[in-house]
Order: sequence, then structure tokens, then C-alpha cells
Amino acid sequence: MSRVHPLLIILVLLVGGVVRASRAEAPAPRGKPIRALLVIGGCCHDYGKQKDILTRGISERAPVEWTVAYDPDTSTRHVNPVYESADWAKGFDVVVHDECSADVKDLEVIDRILKPHRAGLPSVLLHCGMHSYRSEGYPTAVTPWFAFTGLQTTGHGPQQPITVTYTNTNREHPITRGLADWTTVNEELYNNPTGKLLETARPLARGRQSYRDAHGKEVTEDCIVAWTNTYAGKARVFATTLGHNNETVGDPRYLDLVTRGLLWAVGR
Repeated sequence: MSRVHPLLIILVLLVGGVVRASRAEAPAPRGKPIRALLVIGGCCHDYGKQKDILTRGISERAPVEWTVAYDPDTSTRHVNPVYESADWAKGFDVVVHDECSADVKDLEVIDRILKPHRAGLPSVLLHCGMHSYRSEGYPTAVTPWFAFTGLQTTGHGPQQPITVTYTNTNREHPITRGLADWTTVNEELYNNPTGKLLETARPLARGRQSYRDAHGKEVTEDCIVAWTNTYAGKARVFATTLGHNNETVGDPRYLDLVTRGLLWAVGR
């Protein structure tokens, strides 16, 4: 087991949610265990279960030792207590951001969250992590969080299956090589209102969803659902907007994608 960050010991009393998930015995990839911090909690999702689904599923696939900063507060305005310390990310090889904090807009807090990533700390961003920290200038400006994620997204469509296709130009990317296209259960397809990624980002997969709108008209949306970003010229970021429902988070195809994204982010 990796060392427990002192702040996270305190968080046991604050939120009752800092837990450790031991690395499952996995044959590959071998090497020194990856020390990962999962920041999770907030509005609109079953984070209490998803923290366990993610950590167990990824650790079955790669040598990852987890520290989980789970915040049970279900509002969009609450800041995960892990961020109270300026050294919140010290000792970790990668941070997985899976929080839903859209109305946390304090630039001082956002800067504290982004500081270790600006210094080069790798990251994985999942689902509502893209809809968080909507500071002044959102949604038209490149806000601090948008520069980190690499892709602007402002909302989502109905709960309908999403057909996931790995883009032809990235079939040989280390994250997607050998992965087959697939279709989710009912899921939320996050939009791409600006129509493109930042210049620092590269697409990996697209999602296509069809449904009938309130007037009975057939609507088809096609959006980027997985990509990479290089933040501040040095930090590797893997991001996917998939992962609203527990069944999707626990899908082996989803866990394969996220695990590969995490490994790529840390240079494995």
C-alpha cells in the first residue's frame, strides 16, 4: 500500500469518504505501482458506488494504488475538502477528476486545483468533470478549466444509447489501439458547442446518438467523446465525457478505455 497523504487522514473526519482500494493482482502491465488520487463527488451521479466500480475495475487491469477523496455533498457549489490544502496533490502520479461542481467559480480555488497540473501532474477527466468550475467567461471564453480539459461542453441530450466509434486517424494511438467500436446503454451525450478541440488537444473517439425531440422530429447528434490534451505545455490529460450511469462505468469496454487513458497519461 502507498503512503497515506496527511490531509486525507483529516478528510476521514470531514467527509467520511476517504478510502483506499488495494491493487488487484493483475498480470500486466507490470512495474512500480501508480499512485492515483480519485477526486469524486457532487451533483447528479451515483458517486458512492462509482468510486468503487472505477477503482476496482482499473486496478484489475493495471498496477494502480488508489486514494479516494469522496465528497458525499450532492450540490454543485460544494468544494471537495481535498482541495483545502495547497499541497493537495503531493505524492501522487496522476489525479482522476470525477467531480460535478459546475457552480464552483472562485478563481482562487480553481487555480489551486490546476496548479499541480500546470507543473506537469498528469490527469484523467471523467464525465461531469468536464462540466465543472464554470468561472467568469463561460461558455464563450477559454476559461481556466476549459484550457485544462481541452474541449468545451455545456450540456447533454436525453438518456439514449451512444454508438462509440474510435476515429480512423487515431486507431494506432496507444490508448485506442485494438479497441473495438461499441454501443452504450442509455447514456448522456455531452455536446461540443464550439465544434472543435483546442489546438493542444486531439480526438480519440466520437459518439453518435439518435432520438426524437419534443416535436417528434428525429434528431441525430455526433460529438467527440474521448480525447487527449497537453496542458500548460507539459501535463498529459486524458478525457472522456462517457460515464453517467453505473452500468456504463462498470462496462469492461469503458474500463479498458479509461485504464489505457490513465496509463498513457503517466507515460506507461
